[in-house]
Amino acid sequence: MTADHMAKTDARIDAAAMAEFTAEHGGDLPPIAIVVAAYNEERGIGDVVSAIPAVIAGHETATVVVVDGASDDTAAVARKAGALVCDVPVNRGQGAALRLGYRIARAGGARYIVTTDADGQYDPADIERILSPVLRGEADFVTGSRVLGRQETYDRVRRLGVHVFARMISLLTGQRITDTSFGMRAMRAEVTGAVTLKQPQYQSSELLIGVISRGYKVLEVPATMRLRVAGTTKKGGNLVYGYRYLRVVLGTWLRERRGTAPSGASAPSASASPSSSASPAEPARGSAKTK
Repeated sequence: MTADHMAKTDARIDAAAMAEFTAEHGGDLPPIAIVVAAYNEERGIGDVVSAIPAVIAGHETATVVVVDGASDDTAAVARKAGALVCDVPVNRGQGAALRLGYRIARAGGARYIVTTDADGQYDPADIERILSPVLRGEADFVTGSRVLGRQETYDRVRRLGVHVFARMISLLTGQRITDTSFGMRAMRAEVTGAVTLKQPQYQSSELLIGVISRGYKVLEVPATMRLRVAGTTKKGGNLVYGYRYLRVVLGTWLRERRGTAPSGASAPSASASPSSSASPAEPARGSAKTK
């Protein structure tokens, strides 16, 4: 299958999934969209969704769970917990699911996007801390860092990998980063439409490098990485994960170096207040249910 054919297939899948989502939930979202990609996470997704706050800093939130071709009851459990579910019948990878979630958020008028994982490894209490610099206009993109905060994993190889890739991306981009693969992030919604996102998996570094390369203001804040509460990782063993992650890092960096001038310079200033953002105005309520 050629890259062009794959792109067209992905576009058709996304269009059909968005149409079904809109038919079920309506077209309008509150200011903050919490986007979660989930694949076979029926044992943990309910607790993840239930723990996400309904209001952050006075702004309503909606939890959008993109179910990536799951073969279990992930979609049903997420719906029961109160999420707005986009149930995609094809398993394409976390990156593809998050791209679709970003599109849903932007199309629904959300001004801010937060991501978290479906496996319960991230503390929902960290959401407001990570989002606050974006709400205050101090950054366009904020990522949590287990290095600055706390991690409960006992995997020494994975811990070493976090430091190695952080050092590598810091050298490549010229910005000090301590944790390149933390799954809880917050950003202005339009940022997700300005960067190039193609990776079906291992997408965290692609997003981070793209945002830095295009001149957006990036910050890190301390956060917690907990042990997985249910299910198993979909990322593969340490050697496979490390090799594939390295390919994405180098490939993205080379692509961005060959690309156009940074777009962040033409984006709304990071010092602008949330109410003066150039993102779509807050939509009217009533069409979409919120969590």
